[in-house]
Amino acid sequence: MKIFTAKQIYAADQFTLEEQDISSDALMERAATRLFNWFHHRLQGDQVKIKLFCGIGNNGGDGLALARQLWEHGYNFEVFVVNYSEKRSHDFLINLERLKDRKIWPNFVNQDTELPSLDSEDIIIDALFGIGLNRSPDQWVERLIEHLNNSGAFVVSVDVPSGLFLDQAVKNSKAVVKANYVLSFQFPKLIFFLPETGIFSNQWEILNIDLSQKFIEQTEADYELITKNKVLQYYLPREKFSHKGTYGHALILGGSHGKIGAVSLASRACITSGSGLVSAYVPQCGYIPIQSSVPEVMVITDQGEDEIMNISLNIEPDVIGMGIGLGTAKSTQEAFTKFLGTTNCPMVIDADGLNILAKKKSLLKMLPPKTILTPHPGELRRLIGNWEDDFDKLHKAKEFSKKHDCILVLKEAHTIVVYNGKGYVNTTGNPGMATAGSGDVLTGVITSLIAQKYEPLIAAIFGVYLHGRAGDIAIENLGYQALTATAIINGIGPAYLDLFNVPPTDIEKETKEN
Repeated sequence: MKIFTAKQIYAADQFTLEEQDISSDALMERAATRLFNWFHHRLQGDQVKIKLFCGIGNNGGDGLALARQLWEHGYNFEVFVVNYSEKRSHDFLINLERLKDRKIWPNFVNQDTELPSLDSEDIIIDALFGIGLNRSPDQWVERLIEHLNNSGAFVVSVDVPSGLFLDQAVKNSKAVVKANYVLSFQFPKLIFFLPETGIFSNQWEILNIDLSQKFIEQTEADYELITKNKVLQYYLPREKFSHKGTYGHALILGGSHGKIGAVSLASRACITSGSGLVSAYVPQCGYIPIQSSVPEVMVITDQGEDEIMNISLNIEPDVIGMGIGLGTAKSTQEAFTKFLGTTNCPMVIDADGLNILAKKKSLLKMLPPKTILTPHPGELRRLIGNWEDDFDKLHKAKEFSKKHDCILVLKEAHTIVVYNGKGYVNTTGNPGMATAGSGDVLTGVITSLIAQKYEPLIAAIFGVYLHGRAGDIAIENLGYQALTATAIINGIGPAYLDLFNVPPTDIEKETKEN
């Protein structure tokens, strides 16, 4: 599913109005009906007190239209209109009059108004600001938002948590609604997935308001979600008359004294993800550990006892996953540099491989096209430099990817794959995967997919989804705290099966916990 900018969403609205020959207030009514249906399905007429806080733009108009539908079905509610500007949108005014026609009188709130009484048993509907916000709210509105956040009530935001911008970082966190749930129209928003802004959206769900499918299909987006639907398009089925050579020979290269476990994890993940053959290249101290812990993997040893000193291969792998547990000893850096100058094999580089690249940026010119780099935030900072906020980080990551023709896998709670000016945002994974060795497993998975003839970008997209889904399946029996990298590997097989267990679920019906 595409992730559109605010400008594109407004264009989608306008295109829909013309294509479907409807008025803007009719589209607002459609959105309000989807909101009402969501609440009604869950509340079933329960008389819990619902308090709607509406701004004076179209987001507030959605809230007023919802209030009218709540009234029509006998719900217990109260409306507060927050007068933060002298301007009012046309559709807001239409829905305000419709309320007044039914003798429903909102409470008007301004900077001189006493803060309304709130109870922890209330449901608060936040319809203050929508996707068009471009400046921080006034100080008195900030106090109101703090009041909502401190109420202990269950807060549902309409489209986005009020106070967030769609295309820039938070300027004042006190002036942002902390939503328990966000009901977002038609499209997910990039801010749901970034660490600095995602914390304001505990859970989110898409409400389909039937915007023009033609517009959606013909409009390019800078970001897309990686979902089951997405990866199923890429899946390569196995042929009956195939053999292990059909599915490639992957090499996992890394390890140093005390860090052979990283190679063991990556190698096992690689073979479990479907590579036909897997070899591990390690220093001599790694021979017995790898041979005994992963019997399916062949082992090649370097001349170095405790570290890799001179990479010499007697095989021709289809792909190399390198850097895990490698260390950054001077002899290892020299061996790494020399090796890059002698191979054009597709590569996935992680961990100390990235640290060596960061120490000697000239090596980036030696990488084969579409090399996949898989940095965590610290490794990314060493590669691309510091950033001001998450938006600046993505901008710099895209520039780096273009300059060096590499695919970046930005490992976060929502991993983002960056290549050729686009970002692909993963929807699988959980906090339990913040554990030692999880990144080594991801390196093995992506390396395996390239060995199986997936294009590098597709391998990165498919790999982060499969890795995250394996972790999601594993926690069902383990919980977050007990999840280990080995358990993630054990979840890879079930993650493959999960692709076909049920028909792909439409994202409009999916809820994502952050």
